[in-house]
Amino acid sequence: MSFRSYMSKEEMASAISALEQALYMHEQWCNHLYCSLICRLPPDERDLSEAPHRRCPFGQWYYACAKLTPTLSQHPGFVALSSEHEQLHRIGAHMLITSQVGTEPISVRDYDSFVNAMSRMRGEIIDLRHEFEEALTNLDPLTAATSRIGMLTKLRTEQQMVKRDLHPCTIAMMDLDLFKDVNDRYGHQVGDIVLTETVRYVMTHLRPYDEFFRYGGEEFLRCAPGTDMETGYDAVERLCEGLAATPIDVGEGQVLRMTASFGVTLLDPDVPVEESITRADQALYKAKASGRNQARIWAPSIA
Repeated sequence: MSFRSYMSKEEMASAISALEQALYMHEQWCNHLYCSLICRLPPDERDLSEAPHRRCPFGQWYYACAKLTPTLSQHPGFVALSSEHEQLHRIGAHMLITSQVGTEPISVRDYDSFVNAMSRMRGEIIDLRHEFEEALTNLDPLTAATSRIGMLTKLRTEQQMVKRDLHPCTIAMMDLDLFKDVNDRYGHQVGDIVLTETVRYVMTHLRPYDEFFRYGGEEFLRCAPGTDMETGYDAVERLCEGLAATPIDVGEGQVLRMTASFGVTLLDPDVPVEESITRADQALYKAKASGRNQARIWAPSIA
């Protein structure tokens, strides 16, 4: 599942920093528990309390983060941390109690279960952090849409899904109408605001598994897995209407309204991905030639 449609660039950067701190807290907790077991030091009372996974430093961060940053809490990797962390504390508490009672040694099975749970949780944190780091490197620096790096790879992956009859997929090219006039009249700084706010609107109206790429200039490509032509076209029409109705505050009391034109086509399993992009582009130019602020579906007659 992609998280680009519901996490901003700033939120991902913040998540990376938080995950680095989370990994540190987790390792410190593990070191303290080992010290308690090996040196027979008094354990942290929180480790023997009810729901200890909520009271350790990592748990306090995790559950606070889930409340304060709902966008991060939607990510499957973040959700998976909860069960791993809870299991880790359950095994850890059992080993501490066994050590305190002292009538029998900690079993190899319990120790192996603890080490494995700890390793899985550390891996989850590292993988999640790396995923955000990779996503940040693939963001367009101005708009925070996904850059063209990896776009063809993503589309070819979706094309394979279409070929295997797992689901259909539509792609849509989007171009801001008369954007050059905005730059010429108001300057490129205002143009950048228009681009950024337009993308912000689109990104907040995508599904979590959609992708939105900056194709070049004021032109963008939307990939919508699991949509047939009717569903994909309806979604694009809603974006078209929503953009036209959304005022853009460009500062100093100025508010602009922008429209966009769209070209929609199915991701064809029988032609190269580049050909499907060309078809969407042809439909886009048909929309612009027909008056702009509308969406058109590709048909062979357009070519």
